Amino acid sequence: MKLSDSLLSAVSSLRANKLRTALTTLGIIIGVSAVIAMVGVGKGAQLRIEETIQGLGENVLFVRNGTSVAGGVRGGANSKISLTEADAAAIIAGAPSILIAAPTLRATGQIIFGNTNWFSTIYGVGDTYLQARDWQIENGRTFSTNEERSSTKVVIVGQTIIDQLFFGQDPVGETIRIDRIPFRVVGTIRAKGESSWGRDHDDVVFVPLSAARSRLDVGKRYRGNLVRDITLKARSADLLETAEQEVTDLLRERHRIRPGAPDDFYVRNVAQYLEARAKSERTMSLLLAAVAGISLLVGGIGIMNIMLVSVTERTREVGLRMAVGARRIDILVQFVTEAMAVSLIGGAIGVALGLGGLLTAARFGDWPVVISPFSAVIAMGFAALIGVFFGYYPAHKASRLDPIVALRRE
Repeated sequence: MKLSDSLLSAVSSLRANKLRTALTTLGIIIGVSAVIAMVGVGKGAQLRIEETIQGLGENVLFVRNGTSVAGGVRGGANSKISLTEADAAAIIAGAPSILIAAPTLRATGQIIFGNTNWFSTIYGVGDTYLQARDWQIENGRTFSTNEERSSTKVVIVGQTIIDQLFFGQDPVGETIRIDRIPFRVVGTIRAKGESSWGRDHDDVVFVPLSAARSRLDVGKRYRGNLVRDITLKARSADLLETAEQEVTDLLRERHRIRPGAPDDFYVRNVAQYLEARAKSERTMSLLLAAVAGISLLVGGIGIMNIMLVSVTERTREVGLRMAVGARRIDILVQFVTEAMAVSLIGGAIGVALGLGGLLTAARFGDWPVVISPFSAVIAMGFAALIGVFFGYYPAHKASRLDPIVALRRE
């Protein structure tokens, strides 16, 4: 018997028992859908983490002011201002794992150009901050050393500022006002887009740290050489934990914190938070994989059960085929083909449902997903293997029937 004849026979048999075929494929459908979802969600989680790292910069640590305590009452984060520009210089000198230590100030305010305005975040930084956060200059230039030292009123703006104030036109050379003080635009930042949680990386304005301190309202709180935080860049990802410990030990010594006393600063290793998040998302993927595996197993058992019933029902048909010349291998191929056809039909429906679920999650659930054609191929391959594996025993049983006994079966 030709393979095409086996396929036609399988299709005819499945069409004769539509309801039974549909119920048999349910396990395969659920399993394959779960496989597609598992791969798409897993890759989407990895994409979200990569986007977060890209937005923050690679190998980055953040040192921030700690919490004040007065009369047993604890203030919020950044309520005890203890970090200074001198701390940043000491970190570079005394922490071998640190490549860059960039002190920063940060505030929010109204940015004005002509008759338009926009509320944005203003950072007082040096060129090293841009290097630590992997910000790239798109047009113009970064701050010069002289501008950083002399509080020059210059500014670098992000793409959102360009769109909102300059309507997409190159703003280099134009003058904007921050807190009613004019600043000249000397550069623009290459767009980074939104983070996975909706934060706009491009809605930023950078001014020299000295200018922010002496010319903007933020300098009234951070007097002298106090800073809001220090952005650090480790020499490599492998040194992040070492760098965190070095910085903690160094700052505790500089701030004269007694052993056992709490720090007056925070060191945040973003990679640790991202790794914890990645682990939780991998756990979810493993749960989906377990659902997929159980569903495929149940579907395979269902296929075996139905094929055994089919062999019993079609005993006379098998005997007749063998009586007119069909070989045992022909009977085996026929029933294996039917089992594989059931699996492939369920697999195809499962792929469609899985892709539909991913698209729905991407559109309405604000969840990044990656649709991989390779995962669909793998899922269909597994579905076919399930059909062959669980369909072989019923097919083998049918092929071993005695033609004479089979023809006598009522």
